[in-house]
Amino acid sequence: MALIAIASDKGAPGVTTAALALAAVWPRPVLLAECDPAGGDLVYRFPAAGGGHLDPRRGVLSLAVVARRGMQPQQVWEHVQKLHGGLDVLAGVTNAEQGAGLSLLWGPIGKALASMPQADVIADCGRLGADGPLYDLLAEATTVVLVSKVHVADVIRLRDRATAFAAAAQSRGRRNFGVGVVVVADHKKFRASLGEVQHVLGQANAPATVLGGIAHDTKGADLLNGEWGGNLDRTMLIKTAREVARQLVQGLPPIGNPAEPGPAVPSHAQPQPAHSQPARFTRSSDSPSFCCALISSSSPARSSVFERKSMTAVPSSA
Repeated sequence: MALIAIASDKGAPGVTTAALALAAVWPRPVLLAECDPAGGDLVYRFPAAGGGHLDPRRGVLSLAVVARRGMQPQQVWEHVQKLHGGLDVLAGVTNAEQGAGLSLLWGPIGKALASMPQADVIADCGRLGADGPLYDLLAEATTVVLVSKVHVADVIRLRDRATAFAAAAQSRGRRNFGVGVVVVADHKKFRASLGEVQHVLGQANAPATVLGGIAHDTKGADLLNGEWGGNLDRTMLIKTAREVARQLVQGLPPIGNPAEPGPAVPSHAQPQPAHSQPARFTRSSDSPSFCCALISSSSPARSSVFERKSMTAVPSSA
C-alpha cells in the first residue's frame, strides 16, 4: 500500500518504459497510474481486457470529478481499467490542456493513490519542471524515483532536480525527503555507471541515492510496446527492472485492508493474481495487428500481460 512515483528531468527519457517494466515484475499487487500532466498514451498503445479499447474518459479524469467532492481511497478502483492480460491501470489525461485543468487536484489524487487498499501504485509522472501542482502529488509518495542517463549533462540536471524536489517537499511538510535514482545504462557497464552517478551526487551532497540501473535495451523496450516478437522475460530490460523492483519493495509497509470503511472494491477492478508460467512470444499470421505479452518468471514476483492481437503467447517449455 505505497505510492511509487517515477519521473525524470528534461532530456532523460524512459520514464514510461521504466514504469511499465516495474509494474510488469512488481512482486506485490500493483496498479499502474498515468499521472503525467502532459498526457499519457496507454489508451493508444494497448488494448483493454477483452480486446476492446481503453476508455480515455475513465481514469484520472473521472477520478478528478470525484476528488472535487472528496473521496475515499477505495473509490479509486471504480476508475481503474484492465489491459488485455490483466494489468490494472488508471488511464491518464490525453493532452496537456486536460492536465492543466487538474492543477488543484493532483494533491488529493496523490493522497488517494498513496492510501490505496490492496495494491501498491506505480505512478508515471513524466518529466518534471519547476515546482508546480504535480509536486503536490509527489509529496504524497512513499518513494520518488528519478530516471536518468549517465551522461554528464543528465547527471547535473538530476542533481539539481533532486535538490529542488527536496526543497519543494519540505515546503509541503515532508522533511528530509530524498529521491531514489535509477540509471539507464549499458548493462555491461552498470557498476561503473552507477558508481559515477552516485559519486557526482555525493560530491554535491544532493538528496538522492542510486537504487540501481535499468538496461538500455532497445529491443526489450520495443517488445514491451508490442513491436516485435521474442521472449520479453529474458531481456535485460526485464531482468534489470526486476532487481530495481526488489530494491524498491524492501522496507515498504505490508499490503492490507483499508483502515477506514469505504465503498467496496468493484469485482471487475480487483488486482489480478500472479501468473506462474514464463511465456514465449510468436507472431500469428491470422491477425493484422500487433500484440505483446509478458508473463514473468516462476519466482514470487507479480506477473502482468500486455497483449495486442497479432501475436499469441506460447507457454515456454524451459
